[in-house]
Amino acid sequence: MIELYTFSSCTSCRKAREILTEHHIPFKERNMNTEPLSKDEIYHILAHTTNGTTDIMSKRSQDVKELEVNFDEISLNKWVDLVHNNPGMLRRPLLLTNDHLIVGYNKEEYEGIVKKSKLKQKKHIARKAMCV
Repeated sequence: MIELYTFSSCTSCRKAREILTEHHIPFKERNMNTEPLSKDEIYHILAHTTNGTTDIMSKRSQDVKELEVNFDEISLNKWVDLVHNNPGMLRRPLLLTNDHLIVGYNKEEYEGIVKKSKLKQKKHIARKAMCV
């Protein structure tokens, strides 16, 4: 199942939701404004990154600026605590599949998700036909 982590006032999040809905791709949406991520969920997302916290932290966000923290000098546990309490630190949207994380809205990457989904549907239909 695809998980889409969003913020309510985010234009990129709306675009991500629209492309998935338009192509009938099942997903579970999580609004991080109203339902912040648990620490375990943050670690789970981090496990899908290439460059760790750098990939998913929004350095330009107001939350990051207001914290006045030197992020190069804090531990991972402290960083996770900060995100748990300040979800606005994260880039958005975050789209997580079983094997892939897309950070932000990138039309080409979302089109890749659409193509993958359509291929899975075709394979599923072909398997069903073989069983009949």
